[in-house]
Amino acid sequence: MELLERGLNFGLTENQQMIAQMVRDFGAKEIKPKMREWDETQEFPVEVFHKMGKLGLMGVLVPEEYGGAGFGYLEYVTAIAELSAIDPSIGLSMAAHNSLCTGHILQFANAEQKRKWLPKLATGEWIGAWGLTEPNTGSDSGNMRTVAVQDGDYWVINGAKNFITHGKTGNVATVIVRTGEVGDSHGMTAFVIEKGTKGFSAGRKEDKLGMRASETTELIFDNCRVHKDNILGNVGEGFIQAMKVLDGGRISIAALSLGIAQGAFDASVQYSKERHQFNKPIAAFQGISFKLADMATEIEAAKLLTYQAADMKNKGLNVNKESAMAKYFASEVCVKVSNEAVQIFGGYGFTKDYPVERYYRDSKLCTIGEGTSEIQKLVISRAILK
Repeated sequence: MELLERGLNFGLTENQQMIAQMVRDFGAKEIKPKMREWDETQEFPVEVFHKMGKLGLMGVLVPEEYGGAGFGYLEYVTAIAELSAIDPSIGLSMAAHNSLCTGHILQFANAEQKRKWLPKLATGEWIGAWGLTEPNTGSDSGNMRTVAVQDGDYWVINGAKNFITHGKTGNVATVIVRTGEVGDSHGMTAFVIEKGTKGFSAGRKEDKLGMRASETTELIFDNCRVHKDNILGNVGEGFIQAMKVLDGGRISIAALSLGIAQGAFDASVQYSKERHQFNKPIAAFQGISFKLADMATEIEAAKLLTYQAADMKNKGLNVNKESAMAKYFASEVCVKVSNEAVQIFGGYGFTKDYPVERYYRDSKLCTIGEGTSEIQKLVISRAILK
């Protein structure tokens, strides 16, 4: 009944169809020829993101007055899923830039701050990073150790963040640091810090299993002085803001998962029709066709959860539970589908000459990043039992 009341439209809008085709065309020209090289060398192809900015993909949700595309979450989910079906690393970086750094500023900055930072981020001139996680506090972000102490009109920040997407290449980072007591949800504050600020630097770059073309590094703060004008909202609101930002971020990871699953599935369908054993295509064998049936069904279910959350977000409804459900289910599905894709390809699935090996490696991050599957279950169960 709830679904009917929301009036979900299951067809793609004209805007979504336009964005999907635009992303496919861009991917064929700018991403596919180089994506294996980027994966092997762990190169973050920053020029690709500058080009994506010109297409509006770096400011999908940002109003046109700030240089953005001015679209909603349905278009945003479509863009991420289409990108991720081509190269999950590019999809991840695009999502992190839009949902986290840019999204945080869009939701919580004042008018002057928006005018200062959003045009550069939305057009892809600047790449954005976002920092919550620390070496000793993953899911337990309330116990963060990076501290800001007030000194007149400035705040002096010391500490480190890790697993930060675009930590090195990013031109600006939105970071949440402790300004009060440990464990106090009102003891953290969000700062926007530009690259080149004294005492602010990138640390070690992670050598990762998957998503290797999406840069992940440490951020280091060594007596980093940041002016009070760089605070988003009020002192003490950073953690509360971050949880709201992550509600939207979970939808983007669900879309990322959807794209990976769809990419792995499409490759599996094509291969199963072309690969012959015992004088017929392997798709003719029930062992393979039933795998494909399960994969297709679970992708459709993940798609419905993801677009439901996006639809609710567009309507300004509380998506805490729905975004967690979408992220949890879609991420687990993308790992499962990618695993089955490798199985369908057999020995070839274990080689880098075929795409499913990369989908398999890339998929695992989706069950970890922006809140593990276990954290999503915690969010969902709390919402149900409240």
